[in-house]
Amino acid sequence: MDYEPPFQETYKNFLQNSFDESEDKNLFMVEECELPLINLSQLNLEQLERDKCIKEIAQAARQWGFFQVVNHGVPQDILNNLQYEQKMVFHLPFEKKAEEKFLNLSTNSYRWGNPEATSLKQVPWSETLHISLADISRMDKRNSLRSTIDAFGTTASTLAQTLAEILAQSLGIESNFFRENCPPKTSYIRMNRYPKCPLVSKVFGLVPHSDSNLLTILYQDQVGGLQLMKDGRWFKVKPNPKALIINIGDLFQALSNDVFKSIKHRVVSPQEVERFSAAYFYCPSNDAVIQSYTKPAMYRPFTLREYRQQIQKDVQDTGDKIGLSRFLLSE
Repeated sequence: MDYEPPFQETYKNFLQNSFDESEDKNLFMVEECELPLINLSQLNLEQLERDKCIKEIAQAARQWGFFQVVNHGVPQDILNNLQYEQKMVFHLPFEKKAEEKFLNLSTNSYRWGNPEATSLKQVPWSETLHISLADISRMDKRNSLRSTIDAFGTTASTLAQTLAEILAQSLGIESNFFRENCPPKTSYIRMNRYPKCPLVSKVFGLVPHSDSNLLTILYQDQVGGLQLMKDGRWFKVKPNPKALIINIGDLFQALSNDVFKSIKHRVVSPQEVERFSAAYFYCPSNDAVIQSYTKPAMYRPFTLREYRQQIQKDVQDTGDKIGLSRFLLSE
């Protein structure tokens, strides 16, 4: 099919060498979990119900770093349109998607695989469209993808700020931090497509990682494949068609002084059918200072710009993201 990225041709040597390696059957032999499910409509009820909901959110962020929300304020028709538009754009010819100014977005907005990979385990068997909210205005107004992303971005931004302020208040952090440091155009949306993979036991759809932001809001189809690590073990997440998944990012872990956890997660490649998901990454401005709000602080103050630069350097030097441990204060 002309819309498929050339994974097998590009990573031919990795694939051939993989036949000499043992299969990682542990990718599939993991327990299924149902993430904490929180009904956000309780936030609009009497104080008792509202306090109960706030407590559930904070507890899930502490114990899991991941949770699900329903009655979240993002209309289902927006999510349905987003999924439709995803399929349309990812099923365009590969040559079209690989054009430098695809959809008039910034260079390198369309991505697939990993050009820096030195082994198959570093290759994400997926393609993504990374759209900064600041870039949306550059898209053709006649393109229905633009209006759909605009709608999703607006509603997801409101949800992210609400959740961030609730989590901050539970820690005693001033909630105006997010209003002052997280203008809408600093966040971004990433649409993902995971093609069927011939070696699902040896290559990930998305390699294990934690998110380098404050909060992530994820909408996924019902194919499944998302796995997260808890207490040193991997669990597969059961899809819920009515829920959005929320997870804590590295920056919120630092803000909370490790009270909330940015959990490592991954996506197992699909074997039978392609998989789609879309994520909203809630980010501060590049120069916003991230610092622990309780003492003694575990991390030194740093900016998002500094954090991203350190990640980029570590990936170039070691092949992997090292993350928050780079910013730990010495004993």
